[in-house]
Amino acid sequence: MPKIKIKKGDKVQVIAGAHKGSEGTVLKVLIADNKALVEGVNLVKKHNKPSAQNPQGGIAEKEAPIQISNLSLLTSDGVPTRVGYRMEDGVKVRYAKKSNEVI
Repeated sequence: MPKIKIKKGDKVQVIAGAHKGSEGTVLKVLIADNKALVEGVNLVKKHNKPSAQNPQGGIAEKEAPIQISNLSLLTSDGVPTRVGYRMEDGVKVRYAKKSNEVI
């Protein structure tokens, strides 16, 4: 299994698929499935039956998981980049390979 270099709270851009070009924040990373939930990307409609909490029922929109391989981390400038790891002062840090800045 490849190492997942995207973490919760990262700003990412979709680089492939139906939602190519959209940006959002990672809400959750599903390590076992190699997928992530991204805010406002890959929205699906969920039909809800009426219940005690929701007597009306209806259709709700929610995010569906998207493959990690279709996501690219955005730097502070908003440029998509790959992620690398290095040691700085005895601490392992992530850095953007394009700008060489620590994430």
